[in-house]
Amino acid sequence: MERSVIRRLVLDVLKPHEPSLPEFASHVCKTPGVNSVNVMLVEMDEKTESLRVIVEGDEIDFELLKKNLGECGAVIHSVDEVVVSRPVPEGSRS
Repeated sequence: MERSVIRRLVLDVLKPHEPSLPEFASHVCKTPGVNSVNVMLVEMDEKTESLRVIVEGDEIDFELLKKNLGECGAVIHSVDEVVVSRPVPEGSRS
């Protein structure tokens, strides 16, 4: 089976109020293979925030991404969208 890489994920995530959304997004964006992170607050209760997190990159390592989310106390409730593609061979990018 030909290898494919994850380019985009849309996640339903639950996290505590801390860290703040900018700190959370910056931490997630430090994950190798991730180029951008978009975080939207969907719902807030007394102790937690429900978020819609869109992660885009060249080659997202899902397990490493989950680990980095966990470092912020966050958990993935669901994966709502996944975009994968074949890797672009080195030297063929313009």
